[in-house]
Amino acid sequence: MNIIHNFYVTMTSLSLLELRHLRTLAALDETGSVSRAAKRVHLTQSALSHQIKVLQNHYGLPIVRRQGQSIELTEAGKHLVTLARRVLEEIQATERNLAKMSEHASGSLRIVLECHTCFDWLMPLMDAFRQNWPEVELDLVSGFHSDPIQLLEEGGADVVIGSEQVERRGIVHHPLFRFEILAVLAPEHPLRAKKILHARDFAGETLITYPVPEERIDLIRNVLKPAGVQPERRTAELTVAILQLVASRRGVAALPSWGLKNYVEHDYVTARRIGSQGLWSDLYASTLAETATRPYLRDFLVTARNTCFATLDGIIPLELAEQQ
Repeated sequence: MNIIHNFYVTMTSLSLLELRHLRTLAALDETGSVSRAAKRVHLTQSALSHQIKVLQNHYGLPIVRRQGQSIELTEAGKHLVTLARRVLEEIQATERNLAKMSEHASGSLRIVLECHTCFDWLMPLMDAFRQNWPEVELDLVSGFHSDPIQLLEEGGADVVIGSEQVERRGIVHHPLFRFEILAVLAPEHPLRAKKILHARDFAGETLITYPVPEERIDLIRNVLKPAGVQPERRTAELTVAILQLVASRRGVAALPSWGLKNYVEHDYVTARRIGSQGLWSDLYASTLAETATRPYLRDFLVTARNTCFATLDGIIPLELAEQQ
């Protein structure tokens, strides 16, 4: 009887709820903000607010409770989010099972990372992918690559995750998200007194970076070099090593905001915005055009976006960012 009742409740709810409503509910839960949720699902803030109003009027219950710039889901809202997640997961699982019936349901997925800090969210994603696609050979292509896109062209990799979007024949750049790069300082660093850092503030500092060419480092390429600032440079291969050096007052760094939250909250390091508008970078997953339609690759990209927007702070849908 409970099964029949639950089925009836679900079908009754779906008589009003559409996929767009389910995605909106999930985005509200993930972001805790109407404005951020609107960006997440590519709507204007007023359009998303209208969706909330329609749902609240239909059920006769408040779904969200506003708290300043943020929102909190009510008990009714939490029930709807539970339904939304279950349905969206079932849809993706069903599409995945259908995709496995195609002739390209197996193959390889060798990943090259230009963005070292991406390891933090890529590892759980790869674990989930292995469970969903045991037929696909999954691997990381290690080492520094001066031209990772060339690896795609030569057959040495299947996906490159990085910031390059240079048009090259036969290459497709799939947008992931836009993120902010923050200056990272020791808690007692004199620059902590400033809310925003500019190019001149880095003069005389030691800049700690990954061991990549200067033209691949956003801070140097877009901020310091145009201003004629050339700080001393020191390199470290691991993000945690960079943070340890910064905390030990061996220099300063510039890292994606999503990887700093725990360190900043525990006062291990301090983070500051770079420039009045911030220093932003875009992340893409690049593939060969001929392999871009393979079902397991499409599922990997969808899962990657969903994972990132559910777990990383302060990122923006790249398609929306490019329209602004």
